[in-house]
Amino acid sequence: MRTDEDLEILQARLTALLIEHRDLDAVIDRLSDTPPGDELLLRRMKKRKLQIKDQIALTERLMTPDEPA
Repeated sequence: MRTDEDLEILQARLTALLIEHRDLDAVIDRLSDTPPGDELLLRRMKKRKLQIKDQIALTERLMTPDEPA
């Protein structure tokens, strides 16, 4: 059972992840628009963005109340 404090911590983490994901998206867009770009950096940023997306999904699942069996 999750406490209110647990949910607040998860919500804060989710907010931070969403902000980082949005910021990475903006940087990736800018780098993509200004060729020639650093392809290695771009790939690393896209990989990080996908990792964050996975963390967002996990955090959202953790915030979902358990269903009774």
